[in-house]
Amino acid sequence: MTSNIAESINAALVSARELPIYDFLEEVRKMFGRWNCSNRKEATQTYTTLGKKYQEMLTLNEEMSTRMTVVPLTEYLYTVNDGGRNYTACLLERKYVCGRFQVDELPCPHAWAVLKSKFLMPEEYCSNYYKPNTIVMTYDLSVYPLPDRNDWNIPEHVAEEVVLPPKWKIPPGRPKKKRNKTLSELMQPKN
Repeated sequence: MTSNIAESINAALVSARELPIYDFLEEVRKMFGRWNCSNRKEATQTYTTLGKKYQEMLTLNEEMSTRMTVVPLTEYLYTVNDGGRNYTACLLERKYVCGRFQVDELPCPHAWAVLKSKFLMPEEYCSNYYKPNTIVMTYDLSVYPLPDRNDWNIPEHVAEEVVLPPKWKIPPGRPKKKRNKTLSELMQPKN
């Protein structure tokens, strides 16, 4: 949730940035095609009720829930004691005070403790987005290659346009790989 997808894609395309635009776009297409193919393959070969990554997260949450005690308040409302701290869990509304279930839609350790005490299946409390069928449908999109340059339909007014090089000169020395930060970025406190 906290990683920036644009930064991840930029990091994966460092070597492709030096290419002409057509070749760059072809590299981007190949990268997304590889990612879609590998993710789709992994999802189709998953025989658990959740995708591999999410099943591992659920197992980790189960391990963390073993030290917690559950006290029922009503039929759907429970208090979970986790190392001296109390958390409230509502099974009916699927809300937990820690807030992780509302964000992840995957039973957090506190929810796991309640579900175990009620002998309920945690997979029923997981979002459909984590199930293999949904993951396969997500990556079912094909990434088609760009058409050959000979097949392009370029309007005449675009083909006749002359593109001149920039008016400034490139300074001597090795070109910088990093961008110059704006003043607002420099003024922000570092965390």
